[in-house]
Amino acid sequence: MTATTRPDRLPYTGDDEADRLLAADPLALLIGFVLDQQVTVQKAFSGPLEIRRRTGSLDAATLAALEPEALAEVFRQRPAIHRFPGSMAAKVQALCTAIAREYDNDAARVWTESPDARSLERRLLGLPGIGPMKAKTILAVLGKQFGIKPDGWADVAPTHATLGDVDSAEALARYQAGKRAYKAAIRAGGSEADAGAAAMEAGDRS
Repeated sequence: MTATTRPDRLPYTGDDEADRLLAADPLALLIGFVLDQQVTVQKAFSGPLEIRRRTGSLDAATLAALEPEALAEVFRQRPAIHRFPGSMAAKVQALCTAIAREYDNDAARVWTESPDARSLERRLLGLPGIGPMKAKTILAVLGKQFGIKPDGWADVAPTHATLGDVDSAEALARYQAGKRAYKAAIRAGGSEADAGAAAMEAGDRS
């Protein structure tokens, strides 16, 4: 595995404290990805800091041990952490349970102990709330932002633009514009190639 570096922040939220937490705490990063569903990137990745503020902890074992309804209530408090607070609280708790049990309460071990990129991808896919697209994007973030590129990384990391390419608020705006254009093109019946072209053009304009 290549030498790792840690950025000061991941500029996904517009809130400096939240962005710094994402870079500093591997569990925060994974929780952000779990929450990144049917809400904006900014809302999803602000979630880990808000969870820590409301519960006093961002420790996997601690969150896993909470009564499920208590954590769901934390998510429901206004402003809600997610538009689907009950189901997303359950997903975050399932993720924390897996980290506590399978990785000795250390989320970083998901990648620090992976012998190669395909193994890392399998580990990510084994985590609750992480599907194929999210696993690929996490691979991109780890490689491009943290320098974590286990053997075979280039063979499994995505070649299209992802959050791994976002290193500023301006880059996030371009990424989101491209994502909106891609989805609009798909809804209009376009091919994935056409949608990709539309996404690139929208990102260039933003």
